Amino acid sequence: MTRIALALVHYPVLDRAGAHVTTAITNLDLHDMARSARTYGVERLFVVHPVEAQRLLATRIQEHWIEGSGGRRIPDRAVALQVLQVVPTLEDAYAAFAGPAEGQTPQTPQTPRERIALWTTAASTRSGALTTFADARPRLEHAGRPVLIAFGTGWGLPAELLASADVRLEPIRARADTGYNHLSVRAACAITLDRLFG
Repeated sequence: MTRIALALVHYPVLDRAGAHVTTAITNLDLHDMARSARTYGVERLFVVHPVEAQRLLATRIQEHWIEGSGGRRIPDRAVALQVLQVVPTLEDAYAAFAGPAEGQTPQTPQTPRERIALWTTAASTRSGALTTFADARPRLEHAGRPVLIAFGTGWGLPAELLASADVRLEPIRARADTGYNHLSVRAACAITLDRLFG
């Protein structure tokens, strides 16, 4: 089975005007995405944030629910939050997930990013060629590399990150056209995991 990890990206992401911004970590995203990750057998949930104070906040939340009183009161939450790993950049997530490069040859990918497959999610079709969930499921089984699925906070991942992805998943859409499509990142994560692994 292919190793799977998620990245909850707080930078680089877009604001409503399309500018690159950094968003704040929210407690709900950490809890709900960790629970979804654990339910579907995801190895890790990388929380990507460049600001040290925000990384410390995420670490404190995790520690409270694993080692603190929260973990004693609700042990299942401790199990879920063990998948969290807080990192400053996506490159750090790539390196942590890819692991060391063993037995390097000229044909072996040299960088951590080359040793993993980056899959991205998006709420719109602006990202070019898209892969349906139906086509993505068999690709996961034969990926050949660990797969990191990136979820953007704010108004989503920037075009340059989407363009660098190995796979860009289709947007989540309702069957009926409601004229509205702005799910929370934690809802999008749960739906994506269910469509890929459910």
